[in-house]
Amino acid sequence: MTGHAIMDSTQYRIGIGYDIHPLVEGRRLVLGGVTVEYEKGLAGHSDADVLIHALCDALLGALNLGDLGEHFPETEEYRDISSIKILDAVAGMVAGNGYHLVNADCIVHAERPRLAVYRGRMAERMAAALGVDAGVVSVKATRGEGMGPVGEGKAIAAQAVVLVAPLAGK
Repeated sequence: MTGHAIMDSTQYRIGIGYDIHPLVEGRRLVLGGVTVEYEKGLAGHSDADVLIHALCDALLGALNLGDLGEHFPETEEYRDISSIKILDAVAGMVAGNGYHLVNADCIVHAERPRLAVYRGRMAERMAAALGVDAGVVSVKATRGEGMGPVGEGKAIAAQAVVLVAPLAGK
């Protein structure tokens, strides 16, 4: 490997997260901490924000801290909790372990509603909870093209990949 510096493999950590929830009547739709105008919402114990749940699992996974269900079980304490509060707590765990978010790449899989007008606000809201610039949080959206529960309009899913690095001085 001539000409390339070899970095400590424990310095940077990568995590991936995934979540899916069914769409149901009578719930508001929250994605990335933003209320999205739609006739259905996501079923779940919390506000069922699949985008934040995927991001949290990616952050927890990057540091080998388990998964979201371990830290926020389906108990009365967390019933209908805002996922922004969960993301804030996970951000604290990341910092408490001596790391910070370098960047996050997130994608929402939804046949409907169209999410393009919400993506910027989602990135800003999640970045604020993480204490980072919105420019390091990417939010994209794609459709299921009529296939599977997402494509049939029965569910919304999300994926996230993150890169974390040690805090300065750690």
